Amino acid sequence: MIQNKTGFNRAIFLAELKETDLWDIIIIGGGATGLGSAVDAASRGYKTLLLEQVDYAKGTSSRSTKLVHGGVRYLAQGNIRLVYEALQERGLLLQNAPHLVKPQSFIIPCYSWLAKAKYLIGLKIYDWLAAKFSFGVSGSLTKQEVLAAVPEIKKKALKGGIEYWDGQFDDARLAISLARTSAEHGGSLLNYIKVTGLLKTEEGRINGVMARDTESGVIYNLRSKAVINATGVFVDEIMQMDEASQRPLVRSSQGVHIVLNKSFLKGNKAIMIPQTADGRVLFAVPWHEHVLVGTTDTPLGSNSLEPVALNKEIEFILATAKQYLTQPPTRKDVLSVFAGLRPLAAPDKKTNSTKEISRGHKIIVSDSGLVTVIGGKWTTYRKMAEDTIDKVIKTAGLKMWVCITRDLKIHGYRQYLDNDYLSVYGSDKKLIASMIIADPKLAQKLAEDLPYQHAEVIWAVRHEMARTVEDVLARRLRILFLDAKKAMAIAPVVAELIAKELGYDQEWQRRQVINFIKLANNYLIGPYTS
Repeated sequence: MIQNKTGFNRAIFLAELKETDLWDIIIIGGGATGLGSAVDAASRGYKTLLLEQVDYAKGTSSRSTKLVHGGVRYLAQGNIRLVYEALQERGLLLQNAPHLVKPQSFIIPCYSWLAKAKYLIGLKIYDWLAAKFSFGVSGSLTKQEVLAAVPEIKKKALKGGIEYWDGQFDDARLAISLARTSAEHGGSLLNYIKVTGLLKTEEGRINGVMARDTESGVIYNLRSKAVINATGVFVDEIMQMDEASQRPLVRSSQGVHIVLNKSFLKGNKAIMIPQTADGRVLFAVPWHEHVLVGTTDTPLGSNSLEPVALNKEIEFILATAKQYLTQPPTRKDVLSVFAGLRPLAAPDKKTNSTKEISRGHKIIVSDSGLVTVIGGKWTTYRKMAEDTIDKVIKTAGLKMWVCITRDLKIHGYRQYLDNDYLSVYGSDKKLIASMIIADPKLAQKLAEDLPYQHAEVIWAVRHEMARTVEDVLARRLRILFLDAKKAMAIAPVVAELIAKELGYDQEWQRRQVINFIKLANNYLIGPYTS
C-alpha cells in the first residue's frame, strides 16, 4: 500500500492536487496533531492530503517548552492516566527519533526538608510509571551536590534537591521530520493552502474542502471520504464552517518563554521550579547553546497566528527566575521572547483557570462526519493521531488498516549521532555536507558568531518546503527564537538565498525583509511599560 516519493516538494504535491479526484483523508492543519495524523494515515496506506494555511508548525507547535515529558505537575494533580500515557509516548519518541529527542537531567532545588521528601516520593512514582521507557533514575541530592551541578542556584536556605530525567526536543524540526515521514509513505502535504469552506453531499455529509493557494490565488475543490479538523486553537472556526451555531469547544491559554545567554545556566542540567507564586511550574532549560525559561499560563479570549507576550507574563518569568538564580536576568538580558497558544479542551462548566482545563485530547464527530481533535500536547501526538485515524476509519467506513507508528522510524532516524548542532538533521546531515562539497561557497556562515551555514538555507528551500525568510529563520534554523536581533540582521542574506533558489526578484526580497523585521520586533522587549 505504501508508495515512496522521491522528494518533499511543493510543485510535486500541487500536481497531485490537480490529478487526484478523491482522497481517503484530508487533514486541515499542519501542527503536531495534523502532522501526526498524516504520518499515521499515510503509513497505514490511506491516500492522505494535509493542508496548512501558513507554514508547518507556524503556531503552537513551534512555541513549546521543547520538552517531551510525562508532566510532573499532572502527577501532583492525580492525573495518573495522562502521565502514564505521556511517559510511554515519550519513550517511543526517543526510540523512533533519537536525532531529535534526548534525555535531559532536571534539578529541583529544595528549600525545605518536607519539599525534598515530597518531590522525591512523587518522582519515584514517575520513574515507576515510566517502567521500561525510563530516561533515568530520580535521586536525592545534597546541598553540595546541587551547587556542584547547578552553581547558578542560590544557596541561601538550600536544603538539597532532587534530580530527575525527562526528554528534550526541537519542536519545529520534529514537525518537518513528521511531514517528510508522511510523504515518504505516500502522503501529500502542502503549506500555504488555506481551507475556506467545507464541501457536503445533498444529505449534508462532509465530502471534501474548498481551499485557496495563498501564493498563486488558485482555488481548489477537493473531494475526500473523510475530513479531519486538526487546527489547534482555530478548530472552532472550522467547526463553524460545518455548523454556524456550533458553540466554542476550545479555550486558549497563552504560554510565554524568554531566551537568555548561556551564561545564565552554563552546565547541561535544567532547573525545574515546581511551585511558583501563583502555583505554576517554571523551567530553565539549556537549548541550542542558549537558556530557555518559561512558561506562563494565561487564559485568553481571542486567537492569533502571532500572539504577543504580555508585560505581566515577562515580569512573572523574570521575577521567579530572580528568586532562584545568583545572576538574576533583567529585561535587557532577554534575547528573544515568544508566545504560543495552547488549544485546551474547554470544560462544560465555566472556569477562569486554565489549570482546570484538560491537557488530554478529545475527538469529536459532528453530524456531518467532520472529525475534530482538540486538546493534547506534543508528547502524545502519536497516540492522538492513532486515536484520530481509528475514529476516521469508523466514521467514514474506510477499510481497516492497522496502525504501525509505535515502531515507525521518523525521517532522519540515525541511532548514533555526532554531538553538534547539525545532529538534528539526522541522516540528512551527510546530504547537507555533500552540497557543500559540490559548492564550497555554501559553507559560508550566515553570521560570524552563529554556526548556521548558507547550505542550510538552500536545504530548507529545496527539501523542507521553506517559502519565506520567516520559515527559515523561525522554524528551520530557530534563530528568531534564539536571538531576534541577530535574526533581523541576517534576514537580507537569507532573502537573497531563497530568491535565487525560487526565482524571485529584488522586490520580493525587499518585501520579505520588511515583513520579517516587522514580525521579529514582537520577539524583542524594551523597557517595562504598563
